[in-house]
Amino acid sequence: MSEKKKGQGLPPVVRGLICVAIGIVLWFIPAPAGVSAPAWGLLAVFVATIAGFILQPMPIGAIAILACTLLPLLGIMKAGEALAGFSNTTIWLIVSAFMFAEGFIKTGLGKRISYALLARFGSSTLRVAYVMSAADFCIAPFTPSNTARGGGIIYPIVRSVVNAVGAEPEKEENRRTGAFLMFSAYAAVITSACIFLTGASNNVLCNTLAQEIFGTSISWGSWFAACIVPGLLLTIATPYLLYRLIDPEQKKMPETQQLARRELHEMGPMSGKEKILCTIFVLALILWATGSIHHIDSAFVALMGLSAMLVTRVLDWSDITRQHGAWDVLVWMGVLVNMAAYLSKLGLMKWFADVMAAKFGGMEWMTMLVVLCLVYTFAHYLLASNSAHIMALFAAFATILVAAGAPVLGVLILLGALCNSASFLTHYGCGVTPIFFGAGFMGQGQWWKIGFLVTVMHVIVWLGIGLPWMKLLGMF
Repeated sequence: MSEKKKGQGLPPVVRGLICVAIGIVLWFIPAPAGVSAPAWGLLAVFVATIAGFILQPMPIGAIAILACTLLPLLGIMKAGEALAGFSNTTIWLIVSAFMFAEGFIKTGLGKRISYALLARFGSSTLRVAYVMSAADFCIAPFTPSNTARGGGIIYPIVRSVVNAVGAEPEKEENRRTGAFLMFSAYAAVITSACIFLTGASNNVLCNTLAQEIFGTSISWGSWFAACIVPGLLLTIATPYLLYRLIDPEQKKMPETQQLARRELHEMGPMSGKEKILCTIFVLALILWATGSIHHIDSAFVALMGLSAMLVTRVLDWSDITRQHGAWDVLVWMGVLVNMAAYLSKLGLMKWFADVMAAKFGGMEWMTMLVVLCLVYTFAHYLLASNSAHIMALFAAFATILVAAGAPVLGVLILLGALCNSASFLTHYGCGVTPIFFGAGFMGQGQWWKIGFLVTVMHVIVWLGIGLPWMKLLGMF
């Protein structure tokens, strides 16, 4: 049973009319100087769509289809452009991640791994969360995609752990336990992406832009040195904060450890399909970790793994078609990411950055840094991709700050880390977010509330501890 959504007390027709009204008002407001008519029209549809996702007069997949249909009808995009989001490789990586999770559950490999974790570390729910954080921290330096790491590696395991403790989104029993374990595992993925230059592809994009614009290369060691202290603090603090906010039903689980040991004994040795899936999983992990060598896109590594599961009969096609959550995500994420990308292509985000530059011109650079970091972070409500965030805002904001006298290296690393932290704000924050949200343990309203609080904590830590730490290292 899902939580009560914001605005759910209103009839669906009223909620739908509110969304339409928002879009119409924005549509007829004259576009500001420097913003093209298509960009402003797209913003109106985008904001109305986000309002629809919040108020949910109908399922979000249906809302996305309506928005996609409107784009060519209103003359904002050509038909091919409106559908371009469905060719986004990150979205297909998300779909494949759902299938990996199904393989883990169907073969029992996920249950075996989860019982092994629970047998060793399952004395409390909080300890399980820290185990998942430690696992992601170890994998992150070698997996330059938080979508691949979170969706293909962490999600299937934590989903199986949740299943093992009897938590299911359709049931009230242990639902908060499932929500806690899911969100804390997701938080671990995002926090690790902040710490390592190779923890997320958008970090590498930051480095590319830094070289092109400022002639400064961010070394792996510099990024790690700057981010390890605030990053470790967040790694430790976030599960505890979530534990207090979500308040899982199961806290102490000694009986679960006994159950896990007994279940492992009854499962016996690994089956043939478990061994096959384990091999596919390890090979996918190796390919994800060595992407800079073979240059195979992470999404196609995942599709290779899915193909291998189909060929070896680990999964049947019927297993694929039953993954309604995966196809739902494909629809609404494909539309949303495409609209966000075109907001940047049509120059709206550049206009936004230029307006910020004009408003804060002449301000002392440290004050400007704090203010612009807040704007930069919370602008992510308009973005559905960390890479889009970097492409739209990183260069403009960094240029403003460096021109005001802020140290180049410190600014670049701080903006790079905050882009990852901003992923918590929404259920579409980055490629990996819909995977964990799609598990269904949290409603959209709860996800946004908790995500906002976690983002605020990240901003406080990065500015309050990260900045002094970087100054101590000589970056400020």
